[in-house]
Amino acid sequence: MGSFLNVIADRLPQGKSIVSPPSHCEDCQRRLSADDNIPIFSYLWLRGRCRYCQAAIPQRIFWVELGTAVLFAFLYWEYGFGYLLPVMLVYGCIFILLTVIDLEHGLLPNKIVYPAIAIAFAVAVASQFLHLPLLPDLKSAAIAGTIGFVFLLIPALISRGMGWGDVKLAAFIGLATGFPLVLLTLFISIVSGGLVAGILLLLKIKGRKDAIPFGPFLSLGTLLTLLWGNNILAWLGFA
Repeated sequence: MGSFLNVIADRLPQGKSIVSPPSHCEDCQRRLSADDNIPIFSYLWLRGRCRYCQAAIPQRIFWVELGTAVLFAFLYWEYGFGYLLPVMLVYGCIFILLTVIDLEHGLLPNKIVYPAIAIAFAVAVASQFLHLPLLPDLKSAAIAGTIGFVFLLIPALISRGMGWGDVKLAAFIGLATGFPLVLLTLFISIVSGGLVAGILLLLKIKGRKDAIPFGPFLSLGTLLTLLWGNNILAWLGFA
């Protein structure tokens, strides 16, 4: 799955097909063999270089594959086999994709965000009619989705610092987390984003006018909330 996420992250921002052509080296265009496509191990075995032209393979390929494997294993350990696991696996893949693309291209593609919104809405419908605990029902999802959308819409309208992709992503996040967890998600995202931005400014890695992608912080905040949001609220005395 991590390998496929890498393919999407490479091709979707360029408007290319994610199914063809088959995996190949971007430098020499040589089609990769099965031995070159073993997740994690091929990168290590080839020492991060193409077998045919010795061009460097982006390190992101390795880290996405490893990160996806670790996340999947952790989600299985957390939820086991049950209705929550496939939902969280799909959400995890969405957030990995959005994080990588936002960091590399500074955008959150509609081709990912819109299907994500549809998936979260379908999950809320299923929760409503199947009475699934730990997943937001339609009312909770609708309220939270509206809150997330409006909360980031306001700064997007009055400032260029917030992108429209972040606004639409916040709507998806609200649908996925429900109310009141969406508020915790936004809080975690803003605090973590502010801390990282402050550190980058202090170290002079970024300037005051440099854009810092907010999508990765929204993704981090959502994953933390989905995993431990209710426990955090209880610890804070709100539940």
